[in-house]
Amino acid sequence: MKVALITGGSSGIGAATAKELARRGWRVAINYAHNAAAAEKMARECAQGGNEAIAVQGDVAADVDCRRIAKTVLEKLGSIDALVNNAGTTKVVPHAELEGLSAEDFQRIFALNVIAPFQMVRACQEALKASCGAVVNVSSVASVLGTGSSVAYAASKAALETMSLSLARSLAPEVRVNVVAPGHTNTPWHPSVRGPERAAETEKRYASIAPLRQISQPEDVASAIVWLIEGARSVTGEVIFVDGGMHIAAPTAAPR
Repeated sequence: MKVALITGGSSGIGAATAKELARRGWRVAINYAHNAAAAEKMARECAQGGNEAIAVQGDVAADVDCRRIAKTVLEKLGSIDALVNNAGTTKVVPHAELEGLSAEDFQRIFALNVIAPFQMVRACQEALKASCGAVVNVSSVASVLGTGSSVAYAASKAALETMSLSLARSLAPEVRVNVVAPGHTNTPWHPSVRGPERAAETEKRYASIAPLRQISQPEDVASAIVWLIEGARSVTGEVIFVDGGMHIAAPTAAPR
């Protein structure tokens, strides 16, 4: 039985991915940084079908934690066949407000959005090679549009995608590395950070601009992640957009 390790797996896209993989018979390891209750609840849900699921604490921005997480998963579940780097962070700052971002903001955002996925891949590489496994890094349509919650966030996601191309080359032929880039997705993050009213306004504006006139649900993104893990046997170094077509919308229409 195969094993998937999902960072930031206790809510949103990570949780939807964990549940879908568990439904398909995978054992899942759900990484969390702070919210143990949510991660353990998700592990229990994933285990309801009879598959083993565990919650593993660790701050993936710290290399020592990444190595400990990988070691724990191997000790408890025996292999790592897929790694989903879903953990991320941002700071909400209008793009025109350049004074709203400090060097420390950039460093914190890049630490979790770029360096952490690299560290997790490095910590898991031997196990992934042994299983001929797959990595999926979760990016954002902001990487190509230069939009999203802040300049630093968009830049970090562009860096993540370029890094993924490098990793796809360097880990081949044993390991495939791909990217899923969601657009606006209905997760708890938006109302918690922007507030319910502003989150609803952003959702409505996005849906009015995207060619498919809709936002994504976490399950939509999870289905793409799972396809890249299970079904895309000849695919590596690709970016799959799950954004309602926002990346092909008219440039002047892109949301800020």
